[in-house]
Amino acid sequence: MLKEYAHFEKKGENEKEALERLYEIVKVLRVKCPWDSVQTHDSLRGCMIEEAYEAVDAIQREDMDNLREELGDVLLQVIFHGLLAEEEKAFTLTDVINEECDKMLRRHPHIFLGEEVKGIDKALEKWDNMKSTEHGQSSYTDRLRSVPDALPALIKSNKVQSRAAKAGFDWDSIDGAFEKVSEELEEVREACASGSRREIDEELGDLLFSVVNVARFAGTDPEDALNAATGKFTERFARVEEAARREGRDMKDMSLEELDALWEIVKNK
Repeated sequence: MLKEYAHFEKKGENEKEALERLYEIVKVLRVKCPWDSVQTHDSLRGCMIEEAYEAVDAIQREDMDNLREELGDVLLQVIFHGLLAEEEKAFTLTDVINEECDKMLRRHPHIFLGEEVKGIDKALEKWDNMKSTEHGQSSYTDRLRSVPDALPALIKSNKVQSRAAKAGFDWDSIDGAFEKVSEELEEVREACASGSRREIDEELGDLLFSVVNVARFAGTDPEDALNAATGKFTERFARVEEAARREGRDMKDMSLEELDALWEIVKNK
């Protein structure tokens, strides 16, 4: 390593020193690295999303070694954006950390101010109310509109529905949600028969939204449920492909009936 950067080789002995080490490295990269030096908040949006998802993936796989690595990548994104903001004189990384500290103190009065809160539900209700006040949300609609557009569609729709439910705008039971799914499915059939792309897109969106409602009533996270279903399909598909190979055949040369027969075999094993 070049002599001027040799001090970067020393690992931090605590959180403060380790954080400072990474911060200083990123500062050098902003000046010296052709790629890092031209990045902006906008150009790094995809990186922030990707790194967060990779960290979540490591959690789901219970891979602690990979989680350690991916959390580091998420931290890098936080520091990078903080440094960009410093360069723009918008705010500093210190501002980011202090503001988060203040928020945690403010939103946990039952911990830091000795206020009594009975149960998790009441604590969450107080959190939501304080959050709405801080963000200037004076109506139920404001709360719905504050759900970030960048969230995956299933997660976003689930949050919007949950906030609407808190305003009393909800079915009395899951039966109403089931009936809505049936209604929307029929409208999708009609839209597909019409051949109108606009109508098809709209009605499919309504159907997906109604399915999320069923998931919410059933206490199931729709994002997790769909991911599990996709994973299950992928594994079964792999077994179908392997079965076809054992017969010396390529899947694309087989009929749908033949593939479906293999699917039923691997499904029931």
